[in-house]
Amino acid sequence: MQLWNTGVASARGAARQAQELEDAGWAGMLVVDSQNLSGDPYVALAMAATVTKKLGLGTGVTNSITRHAAVTATSITSVNRISNGRAVLGIGRGDSALAHLGRAPARLAQFERYLRHLQTYLKGESVSFDEIDIPKEHAPPASALELHDAPPASRIAWIAGAPPVPVEVAASGPKVIAMAALHGDRVMFTVGADIERLQWGIELARKTRKEAGLDPASLKFGAFINLGCHTDMDAARSLVRGGLTTYARFSVMHGKANGPVTDKDRGLLESLRQNYDMKQHTRGDSRQAGILTDDFIDRFAIVGPPDRCIARLKSLARLGLDKVAISGGMRGAPEEHIPLGKELMVKEVIPGMR
Repeated sequence: MQLWNTGVASARGAARQAQELEDAGWAGMLVVDSQNLSGDPYVALAMAATVTKKLGLGTGVTNSITRHAAVTATSITSVNRISNGRAVLGIGRGDSALAHLGRAPARLAQFERYLRHLQTYLKGESVSFDEIDIPKEHAPPASALELHDAPPASRIAWIAGAPPVPVEVAASGPKVIAMAALHGDRVMFTVGADIERLQWGIELARKTRKEAGLDPASLKFGAFINLGCHTDMDAARSLVRGGLTTYARFSVMHGKANGPVTDKDRGLLESLRQNYDMKQHTRGDSRQAGILTDDFIDRFAIVGPPDRCIARLKSLARLGLDKVAISGGMRGAPEEHIPLGKELMVKEVIPGMR
């Protein structure tokens, strides 16, 4: 199982961070794409590529609204060229990036169309002009210019001929899991670390591919997981509390809890949604973080001493997950708990998973 680190995109700090992650044994580095909260992910990934040799590089995650599919395809392929094939494209429907533009996540139809277009561009193939949803009131058709000649469709010619960058779709609900199974190369679940919930997602994805006449065995699986390693359980929980509010909310974002949940967990998730303060996004000292119970954290995240964390990660690998993206954010966590948490992760958990 590959262990990837997820963090913010910092143009000035990306190179140093990437070197540290590679030296520590991480398999890869994912950076968020949230323009109001973080720097540009592709600048950060390009900087990281120039100072590393083995570290995987990707978005964790971008969305289908703030960048046209052609722009996303050319940006991540540029990173892939710089890094000699180490890039992946992580994408979801959008959360904080859209919230800070006054919008909710992308509608399902738009998201699926975007995934189709994205894969087409990454293969160097053409997207029909009729399918491109640029409003005509913003930019009229090129035919209005009466050119002597013009491209017949939208295609990124310089990408053609090279292996396409893998697309990893972040998914929590059944409809997006199904889309990810059909249009992604890897489904990255955001349903927590609970075995029953992950098994539900895997079975749904495989069933969807089989019914579509596709090979279920060709689809890969991973997950975004909150992990806090510390010798003291309360300290370990404090390291993931803020990030877990974000990931847990994905399973109830639109009002109904997705996947298998107990009545108790359903009530907690609904309370989390109703009390979520986007201005305190990912913070462990936020209003929403106080809603999480110890029992919920212990099941939906991976927390505790190194041996407990390693055992939980290995149980995910046995399910069929070959990649786990671990949130590196600890905003709002008690400062005194952070150093040991990072040290144990690097010195014991990562080596223990090799």
